Amino acid sequence: MSAETKYKRILLKLSGEALAGKDKIGINTDTVDEICEQIKQLVKLKVEVAIVVGGGNFWRGAKVKMDRTTSDYMGMLATTMNGLALQNALEEKGVYTRLQTAIEMREIAEPYIKRRATRHLEKGRVVIFGCGTGNPYFTTDTAAALRAAEIGAEVILVGKTIDGVYSADPKVDKNAVKYDEISYLDILSKDLKVMDSTAISLCKDNNIKLVIFELAKPENIIRVVKGESVGTLVQ
Repeated sequence: MSAETKYKRILLKLSGEALAGKDKIGINTDTVDEICEQIKQLVKLKVEVAIVVGGGNFWRGAKVKMDRTTSDYMGMLATTMNGLALQNALEEKGVYTRLQTAIEMREIAEPYIKRRATRHLEKGRVVIFGCGTGNPYFTTDTAAALRAAEIGAEVILVGKTIDGVYSADPKVDKNAVKYDEISYLDILSKDLKVMDSTAISLCKDNNIKLVIFELAKPENIIRVVKGESVGTLVQ
């Protein structure tokens, strides 16, 4: 960690939709390139970066009539596709990465092993976690909180389509109020749709900060890590 950064080890939570950019589905290579350029700058600043990526740009199981377990496993495969895309984009920029999956896929990724992931981070490699927790009925939000706790991340950066946490959906309610800072308990009691309740509870129990920010401006990633007031801080 350099003198100009606030955090030494972070976990970046990227939704699948974030990687789709303006295309809404699939992978927008320009968007991925912009995000990975910011990650490269973090690595140059000696920040240890782990990433949990979702799969909603390929698969939205909630919208399909299907057995939940089957649907969730399909979503896990989608996260691996996104992980491979991020890995490729980062390595094209000269950033060493490792993709680890909670479901074993030896030909394309390492199995998730906490000690190995931590060692990669210590060596300056970006570690991408795919397949969520490896279990159905758990979202990649929960995977982000779990992995952050396991690797000792100081903060989870959550990139969204809006610029923080609001009292209501600002796209629907013009009177929605943005919070600069809010507690885990308030998020749970007000039922604010930041991350799922299991993830928020995990963060609360393990004292992991969350910063919710707008990913459409990828430079926000750097700004958050430098300690600037961006988005909403949850602690």
